[in-house]
Amino acid sequence: MSLYGAMFSGVSALNSHSNAMGMISDNISNLNTIGYKHNQAHFSTLVTNSGSTSKYAPGGVRSNPFQLVDKQGLLQASTSNTDVAISGNGFMVVNEAAVPGTGDRYLYTRAGQFSVDRDGYLQNTGGYYLMGWPTLTNGSFDVDQNGVADPSNPDPTDLNSLAAIRLSGLTGSASATTTASLGLNLPATAALNDTHNLTVRIFDSLGIAHNVALEFEKTANPATWDLDVTGITRADTGAASTTGLAYPINVDQIVFNGSGSPASFSPTALSIPTANWVSGASTSTISFNLGTVGNTDGLTQQAGSFTLNFINQDGVPIGRFQSAEISESGLVSALFDNGTRAALARIPIATFANPNAMTAVSGNAWEETDAGGPHFLNQAGTASAGSISPSSLEASTVDLGEEFTNMIITQRAFSASTRIITTADEMLEELVRVKR
Repeated sequence: MSLYGAMFSGVSALNSHSNAMGMISDNISNLNTIGYKHNQAHFSTLVTNSGSTSKYAPGGVRSNPFQLVDKQGLLQASTSNTDVAISGNGFMVVNEAAVPGTGDRYLYTRAGQFSVDRDGYLQNTGGYYLMGWPTLTNGSFDVDQNGVADPSNPDPTDLNSLAAIRLSGLTGSASATTTASLGLNLPATAALNDTHNLTVRIFDSLGIAHNVALEFEKTANPATWDLDVTGITRADTGAASTTGLAYPINVDQIVFNGSGSPASFSPTALSIPTANWVSGASTSTISFNLGTVGNTDGLTQQAGSFTLNFINQDGVPIGRFQSAEISESGLVSALFDNGTRAALARIPIATFANPNAMTAVSGNAWEETDAGGPHFLNQAGTASAGSISPSSLEASTVDLGEEFTNMIITQRAFSASTRIITTADEMLEELVRVKR
């Protein structure tokens, strides 16, 4: 009977608009949730075929949730080096466990508010661990000559190639000094046998600091100076750093021309052997760059006093982990207090043919579905993948004004639907009275 159908149609409307109000409430609740994508209620008709052209059989309405997963949220600046946002298409890959095992799901998120947990892993507010292509191979950081982390062409479908990104337990490797550059002025007015001393700090292969004592001595030739090494000692204790070397060691003779720039070095390549380090470090040789013949980019002999302009050397001590840095290409690097850095991992961007068909899970993440298509892992900024925005967060896509407007419309529609039920009830009551 059409009256009962009308009542059932009103009931379906109440259910559909209640469902829509639930979506609106979730949207408003997640107004400040990082990376949240707002839900919409998509209404569709329910049609009942009456089998007759003279009668109408009421059907009703239903509402289906639809989440605009691919809608870009506004990017907000953050003060945290481990916060990450995506500008453009794609998702970061996360896992429920830091060391994924059987049953631990790989999920996808744009909620990039990551912090370091007690074990050093990057974990977001949903409790998921950030996954990346690791660059640590056999105890060494695997980077090419340009500092770009490998693998450069990983399998775009293999999630097992990923590992949770960890920042704890890192130390920067020591590097022995191999080259030192000097920039200084030797006074042109110096008398015969005048000396000027200089100490250069260097490091052995263990990262231990040593002081190389250099002495410049004016010779009988007014344009010539001898350079001697008068000792190499530990910077911390002052004890002798080497054995088997007798000081002073004459290592070079510098002849200047009339403009005050070097005319020649003898030998042309100055190096100091440091065999038999007392510290047990590997044997090394230090090459000194005193400037270019004919130029004033190193040593000069001009009027004035003995003046040091610069000392540069390429050795570093053992470094302690200081902070992390994430680049726009998704490269995660560790920065150490000795000035060095090391590549740890690269964050891949996962893309889908239809991201709006993915299944939402708690923690502001999504799960892969057949309707959404398979995942493809790309480096940030390549193919269809968006770029990484370091120290940024993606805001919720909820528009509060739009949600309040939808709330009013939904409330009115719900109220109108109740009138269908009450009116149909009154008509049925009139029908019952016919019998009386």
